[in-house]
Amino acid sequence: MTTTIERAKQFRNDFMQGNGKGGERDALVRQNPGNRRKLSKDQLKSLYASNIIVQNIINIPAEDMTRSWFTLKMKDEKLRDAIMQKLRDLKAKEAFKDMRRFERLSGDGLISLGVKQSTSFTLDKPIEPEKLMKLEYIHAFSGFKVENMVSNNNVFSPDYGSVEQFELPKINGSDKKNLVHASRILHDQTRRLEDEKQGQPLLEPLFDIITVMDTSLWSVGQILYDFTFKTYSSKDIEDMKPEERRELGTLMDFMFRTEALAIIGEGEKLEKQTTNAGGIKELLDYGWDMLAGGARMPKTVIKGQEAGTIAGAQYDVMNYYSRIAAMQENEMKPLIEKLIRMLLWCSDELGGRVDPASVEWEVKFNPLWEVDGKTDAEIRKLVAETDDLYITNGVLTTDEVREARFGRFGLEQTLAFSGDEADYEKMAAEVYAKRKESLQNG
Repeated sequence: MTTTIERAKQFRNDFMQGNGKGGERDALVRQNPGNRRKLSKDQLKSLYASNIIVQNIINIPAEDMTRSWFTLKMKDEKLRDAIMQKLRDLKAKEAFKDMRRFERLSGDGLISLGVKQSTSFTLDKPIEPEKLMKLEYIHAFSGFKVENMVSNNNVFSPDYGSVEQFELPKINGSDKKNLVHASRILHDQTRRLEDEKQGQPLLEPLFDIITVMDTSLWSVGQILYDFTFKTYSSKDIEDMKPEERRELGTLMDFMFRTEALAIIGEGEKLEKQTTNAGGIKELLDYGWDMLAGGARMPKTVIKGQEAGTIAGAQYDVMNYYSRIAAMQENEMKPLIEKLIRMLLWCSDELGGRVDPASVEWEVKFNPLWEVDGKTDAEIRKLVAETDDLYITNGVLTTDEVREARFGRFGLEQTLAFSGDEADYEKMAAEVYAKRKESLQNG
C-alpha cells in the first residue's frame, strides 16, 4: 500500500503554476492547443523576479536597443550638442531602455513628458507646441499603471487604432479619473490583438516553454542529487517493522552519503548504482531551442554572451542584431524623434524655440556589434586580399586603398557594421567587370 509520504513524493509544486508533476494535477497533462492563458500583474512580476532566464529574455533586447545609443546628424553643431546634452540631463537613454523592458514584461512601455507651458493646462488636453517652454523631466513606467486606454475605433479615421487618452491611477485625495492626453506620453507597444487595448506581455505565449524549462532544471537537479546511489541487501530486513525500516533507511542514507566506509554484517550486500543520463542533453537542447525560437533570441544571447561581440559563423547572433536594428528604426526611432521635436519647440531650451521643420536633422543609430579577435584577424586578411584584387584590376588606386584603410578613420571603423553599410553585390560586380576587361585585353 502506498504511504502518505510516498504519495507526497510524487508531486512537486512548480514555482509558476502551483501544480505538481504527473497525474491530473499537472497542467501540461491536460493542456489544449490554442487555449490562451492570461497572466495577472502579480503572476508576471513573480515570474520575472524569480527566474534569471526570464529576466534575460526581458532585459537583454532592451539593453541592446539602447546600449550604443544614437548619433544626431545636424549641420548646426552647437544646436546638436545642446540637444544631446539635454537628453543626457533627462537620462533619456535609461528611460528608453526601461520603456522597452516594461513593454516586454507588461505589454506596454510608457514615458511621461513633464512639460512646462506658457499658459495653464490640464493633463487631459493635448500639448500645444507653440506654448511649450521647457521639458523638465521624463519618467518611464509600465502598462501595469494604466487602468484604461481610450482608443480611436473609427476604421475610416487616419488615426484608427491609436490611443487618444490614458487613464492612470487616481491622484491621492481625488475622486476624478486621472486622464492624460496621448501627446503627453511616449507609448511603446508591439504586440496587440485587434479589439484589445493593452499589449500582450511576452511571457504569456512563452509560459508553457518556461514551465518545461523549469521542469528540466528541477529534474536535472534530482538526477545530480541521486546520480549515484547504493542498494543494501540483508535477510534481517524482512523481520523489521515499517517504522524500523524507515529509521534504518534514514540512518544508512546519511552514513553512506557522508562516510567512505560502510560496515555490514555477514550475508549482507551493498551495491553501487549509477543513474543513466543518456539522452538528457538532446532533451535539454530541445527545450532551449523552443525557448530561443519563442523569444526570437539565440541561445548564446539568452545565456548571457558578451553584449555586442560576434564570433565567426555566428549567423544566428548576426540575425539577432539585425532584428534589433530593425526594431530601433521602426519602433524606437519615431519616439526619439518626437522627443527631439518637443525640445526644439521649447522656448526655454537650447537657446530658444526652433521650428523642427526648418532644420535638417536625422537620428542615426550607432553600430550594434563588433567581431571577436580571431574573426577580426580573418576579416582583415580578407579585406587585404580584396584590396589587392581592386588594385590589380584597376577598381581602386593604391592611394585610395591607403586612405580608406589607414586614413582618417582606418580599418577599425570599417569593421563596426550595423548591417547595411557595405554593398557587397556592387563591389563584386565591379571586380568581376574589371577582371573580365583585363582578360579580354590580354
